[in-house]
Amino acid sequence: MDSVTTEAMLGHLDRGRLDTRYWILFALLAVGAALDFFDFFVVGYLVAVVGPQWHLTYGQSSLMLLGGGLGAICGALVWGPLSDAWGRKKMLVAGSFVCAIAAGSIALVRDGDWMTFTVLRFFVGVGLAGCATAITALIVEYTPTRYRTVVTSLLIVFATFGSFLSALTSANLLGVLGWRGVATLGVVPALMGFVYIFALPESARWLAVKGRFAEARATVAWTLRVPPETIPLPTVAPPVTPRASLGELLHHPRLFAFVGLTWLGLATAIYGMLLWGPTVVALLLGITARQAAVYFVYVTAAGLIGKVLFSFLAQWLGRKRCGEITGYGAAAALALAAFSYQPVFMIGVPVFVLAMIVTSLFLEGEASDITPWAVEAYGVRLGARAAGLSQAANGCGKVVGPLCLALIAGADNLVSPKATAQAVTPAFLFLAACMLVVGLACTFLGPETVGKPMALEADPGPPDTIANPTSGATY
Repeated sequence: MDSVTTEAMLGHLDRGRLDTRYWILFALLAVGAALDFFDFFVVGYLVAVVGPQWHLTYGQSSLMLLGGGLGAICGALVWGPLSDAWGRKKMLVAGSFVCAIAAGSIALVRDGDWMTFTVLRFFVGVGLAGCATAITALIVEYTPTRYRTVVTSLLIVFATFGSFLSALTSANLLGVLGWRGVATLGVVPALMGFVYIFALPESARWLAVKGRFAEARATVAWTLRVPPETIPLPTVAPPVTPRASLGELLHHPRLFAFVGLTWLGLATAIYGMLLWGPTVVALLLGITARQAAVYFVYVTAAGLIGKVLFSFLAQWLGRKRCGEITGYGAAAALALAAFSYQPVFMIGVPVFVLAMIVTSLFLEGEASDITPWAVEAYGVRLGARAAGLSQAANGCGKVVGPLCLALIAGADNLVSPKATAQAVTPAFLFLAACMLVVGLACTFLGPETVGKPMALEADPGPPDTIANPTSGATY
């Protein structure tokens, strides 16, 4: 009897179509991502309200903003290994509940109790890391190779939609519900946790590399809407099954450096700009937090456009080239913002805000490109740990971005327009330098994965070749 490998079974999955069942799974993951990132980004508008009310210093406000980043670091280092060892679905469900409970509880914090606020934000970050790690691995493993580059990048659009939703909600509901009412909306992701329990299948690729062939075949058959007996059942056990060891990521030092540098630099720029942005704009222009949120509707809308645009460009140009364009482009836009903080207007919009709109387009385009990139490069066996590494570096950026801007401004000063204006140029030049590092990492360290099928583990082959996504080599 001839032996049957996992590739024979998963080849059927890779040759499948993106039918209604696939798009339902995509939509479930997309809604979850949007709601989780709403919970994370809405804090920028909450702090813009409670900071003056509670008479907070830069240091106290920064701790409230970076609490989520600290939680994301810790969460990613736990959720990633557990997702490889125990499964993506379980970790996604758990992360959804943790994020929702912590975010909703912020509405119950007593006035002035910024420490409890910060602790709850820590657990929001823990839950978000669990969701992001599992969602990234699942969408890459659900999707056939020939569609993977575009579709997996498009899912990241919904993370930006979460930040867009937080700006839109704050602009329209802060005056109606107050900051506590807006914070209460953070419990909504718990609903998705219940949906995931009953509607989301485990990754067939993960089940296969764990040696759970019967379950993997049943999932492939369900996905393709065919009887299970029409799918070959593997008889060859995988050589090494996924474990919960982060150290295995270091077996690929170039990939480790690439993922760490790109995510640390990108996250520092994104969270430094978006979390402090509403406060900076409100103080520089002498407007309310609600009015600043209106400007940031346009900033986040540009981010949505950037994610969609570079999702499609990646299929044509490759992930590596798109990473270079967005990295260097964001660096240039942030450098412009650094010298545009004076209230000078162009086409009725402050030049500083226009610079942030352009920056957001490139930053979010970079995020759509590199989020699936780590999982694709590391392969199925290390996929969730690679996503966890991404989220850990992302979490470090969530801390470094707001913290560095606060330190540059002077953490012991009360929030004031003078202190903010003095900080803008050095702070935004620092963020520009971070994105320059991202561009250089894509140029010198990034492997090309477009058109290449998911491997058991990282492919050490030539890094700069884009496979033909329509050829037989991709199946």
